[in-house]
Amino acid sequence: MKLVILDRDGVINFDSDRYIKSPEEWKPIPGSLEAIARFTQAGFRVVVATNQSGLGRGLFDMATLNAMHDKMHKAVNQLGGRIDAVFFCPHAQDAGCACRKPQPGMLVEIAERFNVALEGMPAIGDSLRDLQAADAAGTRPILVLTGKGEQTLKAGGLPEGTEIHRDLAAAAMALAS
Repeated sequence: MKLVILDRDGVINFDSDRYIKSPEEWKPIPGSLEAIARFTQAGFRVVVATNQSGLGRGLFDMATLNAMHDKMHKAVNQLGGRIDAVFFCPHAQDAGCACRKPQPGMLVEIAERFNVALEGMPAIGDSLRDLQAADAAGTRPILVLTGKGEQTLKAGGLPEGTEIHRDLAAAAMALAS
């Protein structure tokens, strides 16, 4: 089974330092939904793995997170794509959980649920913690320059072998051709 793991904020939709707290604030990055459709049509299962500490901080509730994800699913479906699952960590940074990226717990859970090996599986993110989680889980870390990607690249310290693409559309073009 071909599977690709995507971060959400900064990869699929625009990010905000004040968090994305409502469906109205959730706005796709141009080309990202089409990229997911390209992955789907190339036979990939698409899974989103996202830190959502806004839940733990009380900035939004589970119903609101579900509404944001419903909006995302519908927008992708309208273009012929599919997101097979969304995994999220609701914990704040200081919670010490195993699921919050840069810890690999969320990616390990994806592998268990989908019964796949993580080795070499593409994991696409815009922040160092996305790439660190990918590297720790044995996946193939891919940085996109949307969201925090430009800052992440400038700061350096990327895991060895990290691939870099302009955006999710460019990554999909390279991986799903």
